[in-house]
Amino acid sequence: MQTNAAFDVAWKFMAAAVRAGGFVEEVAVRDAIMEHFHANSMTTYHPPIVAVGSHSGDPHYETRTGDDTKIHEGDFVLVDLWAKLDRPRAVYSDLTRTGFIGTEVPDEYTRIFDIVAAARDAAIACATDAYAEGRPLQGWEVDDASRKVIDDAGYGEYYVHRTGHSIGQEVHGNGANMDNLETREERLVMKNTCFSVEPGIYQPKFGVRSEMDVFIDGEGTVHITGGDLQTRVVAVLAEY
Repeated sequence: MQTNAAFDVAWKFMAAAVRAGGFVEEVAVRDAIMEHFHANSMTTYHPPIVAVGSHSGDPHYETRTGDDTKIHEGDFVLVDLWAKLDRPRAVYSDLTRTGFIGTEVPDEYTRIFDIVAAARDAAIACATDAYAEGRPLQGWEVDDASRKVIDDAGYGEYYVHRTGHSIGQEVHGNGANMDNLETREERLVMKNTCFSVEPGIYQPKFGVRSEMDVFIDGEGTVHITGGDLQTRVVAVLAEY
């Protein structure tokens, strides 16, 4: 649960810094998250991504320093983080959430977030329904279920990566990926495996991704891991 708790650390850090000095750089937020990981005996192969404004529209963005990385009141921010307990055979958690540095989230962000969240939920439902019905499930089916929601909303061209990846002792595991874009994943989504669900819409001004992890236990029950699903863009200055 410490990956989930890291978002509270990030939002609080941003809120305090913006109130005190008017801005905070992406890299400072990244470093605060890493300090939280270290304090809770966690490890990661790569620091998290903190992306403000147009940077969030790049799904492969690398957090950096500079004037264009300063987070001010009125900015949209995406935080993508992954870590595991620093002990043998620990499994990664990989999560993404979004926030607005203000007291009320503008409609343009809420509208895109709602589409992405619906796509996320469609992917979860695809896996849950398949196991409830006792039928085999291939990775491409989960991707299609998620992608259809974004396509139907008219944003298909802005969904530029697969829906999810296998997760294990490495953040990208060896099992089935949720993919019918980069490849057609025909491997079965097996019991006792974990994978991410992370649809996104990436536009020039901003990008939204909502990512959580799914674990299918030995009985075929589908579990959402990493805390509650994000249901709205966080209004950081109202909530922290």
